[in-house]
Amino acid sequence: MELFPPMPLTEWQDTKETLHRFTQVVGKIRLAASVRRNHWWNVPFHLTGRGLTTRPMGQVDGNPVFTIDFDFVDHRLVVTTADGRTASFPLVGRSVASFHRRTLEALAALDIRVELANPRPYRLPDTDRPFAEDVEHAAYDPVWANRAWQVLNQVGLVLEEFAARFSGKVSPVHLFWHSFDLAHTRFSGQHLDQPAQVDPVTREAYSRELVSFGFWFGDAALGEAAFYSYTAPEPAHLADDPLEPATARWTELGDGHLAVLRYEAARAEPDPRAAVLAFYESAYRAGAGRAGWDVDRLACPGGITDPRWPAPPR
Repeated sequence: MELFPPMPLTEWQDTKETLHRFTQVVGKIRLAASVRRNHWWNVPFHLTGRGLTTRPMGQVDGNPVFTIDFDFVDHRLVVTTADGRTASFPLVGRSVASFHRRTLEALAALDIRVELANPRPYRLPDTDRPFAEDVEHAAYDPVWANRAWQVLNQVGLVLEEFAARFSGKVSPVHLFWHSFDLAHTRFSGQHLDQPAQVDPVTREAYSRELVSFGFWFGDAALGEAAFYSYTAPEPAHLADDPLEPATARWTELGDGHLAVLRYEAARAEPDPRAAVLAFYESAYRAGAGRAGWDVDRLACPGGITDPRWPAPPR
């Protein structure tokens, strides 16, 4: 497959909306059955050679160790326990209500018991409707689902390459199911005291100064796929700094700004991969520079911190 193939949101929006809710069902299982990590890093999915995985969970809650995987090659949801037992079912032709029911049945078949505190979509327009009642979202085109996974893998490798350039605290490259975006975040280590009225999800996510980078397939606000970056808290005059390539722009986001490089604009560049890396680097230098980070000290050229590399021959 070509690097960054076409992903027009209008062509697969129905599939995306259904798949987004599928991932939220499984994501809430992961939230309930995993050990909490800083910045909610226990919650997102990771990419695999066939789709997305929750990674192993259970054990501390009395359940067997188990993993839930989205297979976007054979288009199935697969639940696997550490002792080798498996339950799975097809993703095609299934509503959110059906997916929710079959997922719980698959868990029960493997003696896994997980209680979801709030089995409804998170920060979606139908947040008041239980998953068990959603028969509206039932579109799943396997061609588009597979292509979306291919794109996520391609972007994931670019983000991994970008992540290697920084020696400080960083997040994994992971997919957050609440917003269905692939993300990677760098931290300065500076502690932030959030106002008391800030919700607990946001308080934990932004408890340290950061610059975040990612990709998402588009939504109602931005009706196309795009690469993005933001700095939190946003330093003064951030949007005055230039971005690369020339097609990248600062856009308003609430009271702040989001650096955006449209997916189609990246595809049109002579070297799309280099263009995305340049975009992330320019957004990082703008945010970290304005916030006063020691950019040179935190640099990690070639992913190497060992000053004696390459090692002398033995």
